This record gives sequence, structure tokens and C-alpha cells, in this order.
Amino acid sequence: MNPRILFVDDDGPILEMLSAFFGGKGYEVTTANTGHEAMALADEGHLDLTVLDIRLAGENGLELLGYFKANFPKLPVVMFTGMPDEDLLDQAMLRGASGFMRKTDSMEDLLAAVQVYVPRP
Repeated sequence: MNPRILFVDDDGPILEMLSAFFGGKGYEVTTANTGHEAMALADEGHLDLTVLDIRLAGENGLELLGYFKANFPKLPVVMFTGMPDEDLLDQAMLRGASGFMRKTDSMEDLLAAVQVYVPRP
């Protein structure tokens, strides 16, 4: 079974791009546009990694991080951000985030960051 990654972002085109790229690299990719959808998907089955937008429309990515850490403490959660807000990233790390990736990074850099937590299939 290929490693399963959940990408959570409120930007549909970003999710489509990530799905196509990581799916093409052999990962099983699941996506969610909202925190509620992400929680339901996580509750359904096995995940190897969650990549979570720190600022979701109308929702707080840090609160969703808390849900994942409380319910799936061994699941690595990497925060995904387009914002250069170091305070938010520091808060995320203090709340149990495994790391962070920037939306401005190249796809190869994103792949390398994912491979820290989930080996390439």
C-alpha cells in the first residue's frame, strides 16, 4: 500500500496541483477543503501524513492541528503556509506540528519535505 497523505487547504487549484504531483510520485493523496471534511477523512482511515494549511477560510488551522494531535498523536502534521508569519509557525510547532512547508516552495522542495516524514513509494 502506498503512503497516504491528506492535504487540507481551502484553495481548490492548490489541492489539484498537489494531488496531481504527489499522486504522480506514487503517493495516495486525499484532499479536504475544510476542517470538518479533514476530520471526517482522518476518522475514516489510515493516514501517514497530514499537510495542513495554517489559515483556512473561516477556520483556524491551529485548532485543527489540536484535533489531529489529540486524536492521532503519532500522525505527523506539517503546516502549509503562504504567509511569512513566524509567530503562527512558532505557535504551530509549540502545539505539536512536525514541521512546515511554504506554498512558495518548488514542488521538488515540497516533495523533499514530505519525504522526511513519509518515504517515497
